[in-house]
Amino acid sequence: MMKSKADEEEYWNSSKYKAFTFDDEDDEFSRLKESKQAVNSIRRLVEEDDDEEDVEKISWSGEPVGSISWSVNETAASNQRTDREPAFPKINTDTSTTSKSQSGYSLSSLFKGKTKGGNFQQFTDSLTDSSLRLYAPELRKPKSEYKDYISDWSPEETVQRMQHGKVVSLEKFRSLQDKLLLLDFSVSANDGNVITAVLIYLKRTLSKEVLFRELQSRQTALRHLICYLRESRDHRLLQELFRALGRTEDEALLKYKEHLSIADENKRRDFLKTCLSLPFSPEDLALVQDHYTLLERQIIIEATDRQAERGGKLPTKTMPILNMSLITTLYYCCFYHYSEAKNTFSSPLNVRQTFKVSRGGVTARNWLGFTKKKSPLSFQRVVDVLQKNSAPTQVLQDYVALVDDAELRITLAQKHKCHDIVINTYRDLKDRQQLLVYRGKVETGSAEERRIDELLTNQQIRWKN
Repeated sequence: MMKSKADEEEYWNSSKYKAFTFDDEDDEFSRLKESKQAVNSIRRLVEEDDDEEDVEKISWSGEPVGSISWSVNETAASNQRTDREPAFPKINTDTSTTSKSQSGYSLSSLFKGKTKGGNFQQFTDSLTDSSLRLYAPELRKPKSEYKDYISDWSPEETVQRMQHGKVVSLEKFRSLQDKLLLLDFSVSANDGNVITAVLIYLKRTLSKEVLFRELQSRQTALRHLICYLRESRDHRLLQELFRALGRTEDEALLKYKEHLSIADENKRRDFLKTCLSLPFSPEDLALVQDHYTLLERQIIIEATDRQAERGGKLPTKTMPILNMSLITTLYYCCFYHYSEAKNTFSSPLNVRQTFKVSRGGVTARNWLGFTKKKSPLSFQRVVDVLQKNSAPTQVLQDYVALVDDAELRITLAQKHKCHDIVINTYRDLKDRQQLLVYRGKVETGSAEERRIDELLTNQQIRWKN
């Protein structure tokens, strides 16, 4: 049965099969059009104003957000982060704060790069809104980076790591037993730096009574603590330590050394007077007594000399006396008050008698038993004092001969006309030329000239020139 033309057109237009023509699009282009239509259909679905409450949220583990199992896992993970490391803030799962209606942007706006209102500025403003909280995934550090902090090291292992310069935390050792084990292992390691570091921690975390009591049986650690307190100038705690240990003499000496920080001489004198009641040993107490007496005398001499200097009775002084040593004070008195009566404070004889300075104070005995003069001052200054106070020539000559430097000795001898010292020095130097020159400086026919001639004709002397 033949179909009409209209029926044939209806058949071909309504059928899923089409007749082949050369004008048909190729298969690849057809597939591209179909893909585009599929994407457009998805976009329409996204742009529909659907409620987010109808969408079920799924966590990374595949559990529904808000379920009981999800809440338990989140709580456990939060507690673990709190105990072990600083964590990022928790993600708020309240749908009321993250719903699309309040956020100001939808999923489609992220694809299109604009908000529902069509203004991209609204999207950026929403990022700074305090009511909105944006979160990034939590990026954990490698466990190896936390190993030094979170590992449960024993006291022995902690000391070993400290010896190798690794960072450790001592705060976890809270019990007295652990702290003492830490101290004992550090002492056994024979590492002073580790011992000091542990002692600083114990000093900060233990009471003084407990710390002092435990150190009594640990002498090595005790010595380190005493050294540390002295270096850090914690004299108050060091005094309490000596008192607790019953070391009264050490406590007294530590108290006595405080005078070094007192600048005013009157206040220093008063402080030394209070030190006389401290429990020194007999030898130390005698020294402290002498120190107090000497400073008291220096203050009196200084005041008297200052008054005499203003009245023109004493030349301007060029040397101090306050807080000087006993030998310097004696030299000062010899230089400015050599001829004063013995009953005055500034008399050299009075100073020597008060402080029991014997004549042996300027002599020393060598290993063969022979005595030799010595002085804490240079003999040049001693000679100056003797010459200023018109000492006899023989006395001057004795002390000029004690000057070690040969050239200085010759200079002083020529200045004070100690001819024998000059002649003997040139003889010892075997300097024939200088001895001939000096022969022309002495008086003709004098004993010094005859002695020089005897030396020049002596065949046993091997002259250098």
